[in-house]
Amino acid sequence: QVQLVESGGGLVQAGGSLRLSCAASARTFSRYNMGWFRQAPGKEREFVAAISPLGVTTNYADSVKGRFTISRDNAKNTVYLQMNSLKPEDSAVYYCAAVVGVVLHTISAQYDYWGQGTQVTVSS
Repeated sequence: QVQLVESGGGLVQAGGSLRLSCAASARTFSRYNMGWFRQAPGKEREFVAAISPLGVTTNYADSVKGRFTISRDNAKNTVYLQMNSLKPEDSAVYYCAAVVGVVLHTISAQYDYWGQGTQVTVSS
């Protein structure tokens, strides 16, 4: 099983920034599509961003496009989510996910491995 551990969440004021990290135990990290999802209380888990195995292609939810950036460092087995211009609506538990393949996935059911999540709270 692939283990994923998120970190970097916290409390920030609206307009601020946070960078989330997800460290993976995968032996062949460069074979995995990686994604970020988030879930707020009373809401379904929603797609945030995804990145292809070698970081060539990315995809973002419309709600975060232009504010968030997903990236990866395969030498460190780590994927990042840089979040700028944060809004209270961004408050949620953020999860990273992984699946082997070359197709960029944006649906949670397509991912096989999940981290424990990290809380992001944006105050107004």
